[in-house]
Amino acid sequence: MHDDRRITEQRLDRFVRERLLPAIYGRSVPLQLSSWDAPGEPVPAAEAIRQLFTPQEPGAPWGKPWSTKWLRLQGEVPEGWGSAEGTAVEIIVDLGFNSDVPGFQCEGTAWRADASIIKAISPRNYHVPLKLLGGGLSVDFYVEAAANPDVAQGWSFAPTPLGDKATSGDEPRYRLGRIAIAELNETVWELNQDVWTLSGLMHELPMDLPRRHEILRALERMLDIMDPDDVAGTAAAGRETLAEVLSRPAYASAHELVATGHAHIDSAWLWPVRETIRKCARTFSNVVALMDEDPGFVFSCSSAQQMAWTKEFFPELFVRIREKVRAGQFVPVGGMWVESDTNMPGGEAMARQFVEGKSFFLKEFDVECQEAWLPDSFGYSGALPQIVKSAGLRWFLTQKISWNKVNRMPHHTFTWEGIDGTRLFTHFPPVDTYNAELHARELAHAERNYRDHGRGTMSLVPFGYGDGGGGPTREMVAAAHRTADLEGSPKVRMGTAKDFFTAAEAEYRNLPVWVGEMYLEMHRGTYTSQAKTKRGNRRSEHLLREAELWCSTAAVRLGDAYAYPETELKRLWRLVLLQQFHDILPGSSIAWVHQDAERNYEAIARDLEAIIGQAAQALVGQGDRQFLLNAAPHKRGGVPALAAAEAVKPEAVVDAREKDGGYVLDNGIIRAALDSDGLLTSLMDHATGREAMVPGQPGNLLELFRDTPNEWDAWDIEEFYRRNVTQVTQAETIDLERTEAGAVVVVKRTVGASTITQRVTLDAGAESLGISTTVDWQEREKMLKMAFPLDVRADRSASETQFGHVFRPTHTNTSWDAAKFEICAHRWIHVAEPGYGVAVSNSSSYGHDVTRAVRGDGGTTTNVRVSLLRSARFPDPEADRGEHTLELSIRPGAGIGDAVEEGYRTNLKPRYVTGSKPVEPLLSVSNPALVVEAVKLAEDGSGDVIVRLYESLGQRSAGVVRANFEAQGVLATDLLERPVEAPGVTEGQDAAELVLRPFQLVTLRFAR
Repeated sequence: MHDDRRITEQRLDRFVRERLLPAIYGRSVPLQLSSWDAPGEPVPAAEAIRQLFTPQEPGAPWGKPWSTKWLRLQGEVPEGWGSAEGTAVEIIVDLGFNSDVPGFQCEGTAWRADASIIKAISPRNYHVPLKLLGGGLSVDFYVEAAANPDVAQGWSFAPTPLGDKATSGDEPRYRLGRIAIAELNETVWELNQDVWTLSGLMHELPMDLPRRHEILRALERMLDIMDPDDVAGTAAAGRETLAEVLSRPAYASAHELVATGHAHIDSAWLWPVRETIRKCARTFSNVVALMDEDPGFVFSCSSAQQMAWTKEFFPELFVRIREKVRAGQFVPVGGMWVESDTNMPGGEAMARQFVEGKSFFLKEFDVECQEAWLPDSFGYSGALPQIVKSAGLRWFLTQKISWNKVNRMPHHTFTWEGIDGTRLFTHFPPVDTYNAELHARELAHAERNYRDHGRGTMSLVPFGYGDGGGGPTREMVAAAHRTADLEGSPKVRMGTAKDFFTAAEAEYRNLPVWVGEMYLEMHRGTYTSQAKTKRGNRRSEHLLREAELWCSTAAVRLGDAYAYPETELKRLWRLVLLQQFHDILPGSSIAWVHQDAERNYEAIARDLEAIIGQAAQALVGQGDRQFLLNAAPHKRGGVPALAAAEAVKPEAVVDAREKDGGYVLDNGIIRAALDSDGLLTSLMDHATGREAMVPGQPGNLLELFRDTPNEWDAWDIEEFYRRNVTQVTQAETIDLERTEAGAVVVVKRTVGASTITQRVTLDAGAESLGISTTVDWQEREKMLKMAFPLDVRADRSASETQFGHVFRPTHTNTSWDAAKFEICAHRWIHVAEPGYGVAVSNSSSYGHDVTRAVRGDGGTTTNVRVSLLRSARFPDPEADRGEHTLELSIRPGAGIGDAVEEGYRTNLKPRYVTGSKPVEPLLSVSNPALVVEAVKLAEDGSGDVIVRLYESLGQRSAGVVRANFEAQGVLATDLLERPVEAPGVTEGQDAAELVLRPFQLVTLRFAR
């Protein structure tokens, strides 16, 4: 019996491979080719079509990496082709695909002579129907062929120079394949889809299930009836033989899958942003063409940025997309500017992802997205539920959490509770991919894997080629139709994400609850890789804060004498948001992407500095008095928050003296001692008199680790990295410098091929010790951390996240605890025991680890380490090489509020301007626990002032936010600045009284 089955399966495989697939296209004739090579970067179609095309040899090599070749395809359809029932004429274009994987190699776009887009050309989707060329039997159109190299190299992820245009070489990487007019036998094509569906289903069914044998025998009868020498002539009979087994309805208890078309297009990854723009055009033109053929097909598109690119560069396609949106087939989802990382963007940036994304979809399509859509981001911040709800969304979807290495999420449909208590209906598709092909293997896995049987009956499956784009194919749509109601298979129905969430929410009411972040047990190295990109992001976020604050202040204080630069600020925000995409900010893209990002950050900083300078000068006027502009939400240097005033110089001075070859620094607030190697042996605050450092275990300790992850170089850090460490203890030189503000100890070291200069600073009046580390980093597959062994017994650490902080265990009681051996923090991390804590803040570092150890005297050491640099080899073999400056501060005797303040202090450097008058803050807040994160003018151009603030301590806090200008009323709004009911907010004429729950986020609109 089993041998008989195996023989039939082997027979079927060979029949499909050697007879059925070749018969899909019968007759064919080659096309005449001519070509033009774009000399540099891609050009618009209208410009390319005007060029002089010269004869192109068929089968010739082409395409140095990242180049573009334009092909002109010409010919005449032979008489009678496509006239018989069940046949059609198509042009097939093989650009020389070196595998059947779309999106990671050469790909093309078909264009008409009027520069209107037809569809994409890629593996598994290389046909152009004749009817799309405008009618008639003449073939004359163009293909824009992109020679994108396979940077993944067959998914081996070996180090390669291909990710940098300067090092990728000039050798052609492809050879033109078959390019011809062909006659499509639609009956043979349909038979192939029948066989694909049934064969796949058969292999997923248990061996002893009658249905499996029923399908096997039906396929066997089909093989018997087919004439291998006349597949086209017997295909109809073959289909009839399979019709009965295809018509058997699914079990009443079958799992239901809502299948939504999808193409997860990474906005940059193993290709630059400029290529993503073309990938969007290819994918969306494919999708629109499919919609024309099948009105039941729907497609979910998640990124407003990608739609904005389409509108700018492919306006004709954008018009067609808008029509499909109105028809309900092309469905904007997610409501974000890009599918961003969620670990590292600051609170306001995370909010702006939704502000810009939802605003774009509302303006361009009149669509209000209801579902946050982040299938591939590398873990999910515990602040997200509140941010998502505050943007007016109801649901959340993710897929990446299925990549966890150790622990499985206990549910697929659940309530997610954020750090403030906000709850969000969440789904995690059990199909475990966002690039499904609707193969029986995937459908069966989704049904078996679903962890909520008995409570829920349905899940979502996004289908279509993704990452590199491509989207759904006609074969996938055919599979959806065949499995809509098929015995042995889950029921598949095409629909929208909204269809799924609405139905799932209605049927599954008593949901289990997941509290706090969804930590991904992979890709922990993304908190550290590509340090310059991360520094650019952090700096940009704070420059945008300053720019909006001072521009808003100038607009209110100066009236018509100052024009608020709304358009320019939006442009800069959107560029920053783009670079928070989940393969750019995490540092997991090719060199080209990060080179672009660094150039962009330099331009952003230059433009924002100019905007800040103009607004500040307009505010303080002309004069020779020096003012400190304090954009922080806390008082600084005698200057109120959000104001400008003449700085008050601290009366105290810093006592700096040499001791045993090292130095002791004391400003009357804290005292720090460094030994002869520049290691921090003592740190004490005078208020408590308590020593923060562990005796014999110095801080400011640089440690170099071997960093060789098992799979994903730039993405991963493995726990075993800790087993190979070199402590960088020896200093080459150590010197003391006196400054106007205080004292600096300068320490120089060498590690491997890298040189390190540290400036350990204590200023008069400062409550923290600053450590600036400049590294000329020349290591490979190494990681550099800075350690602070602290005399604190802490069983958890607090790390800043968006609009609050998250606690994580420092122990490893459970596998869930142990998995968090590298964690993400924004501007600060804090460890404490009752009555005493220490805060470590940073200017651009996100990766941290916190461990505990028992000392010989029975005490406990809590070791806080900040990850400074890595040196991965893929996808950028030169990642992080070069000079970096990373700034930290350590504050002893600190509570959470001190940590919050220190984070702003480290990231908002003093800004001075000369003028004649101080600047009163636009608003005042009575309780420092209520932290103002953004001050800006309203998006609608009304001139109203928008203030976004949050409760920062993780406790119930009350206070008053008062306008220091003539306000006509205060309203609580959502992130899109629309009025909402906000618990704990009492609205007034020029002030709002607040009683906020822990970490509650509030947006206030002060009318003018």
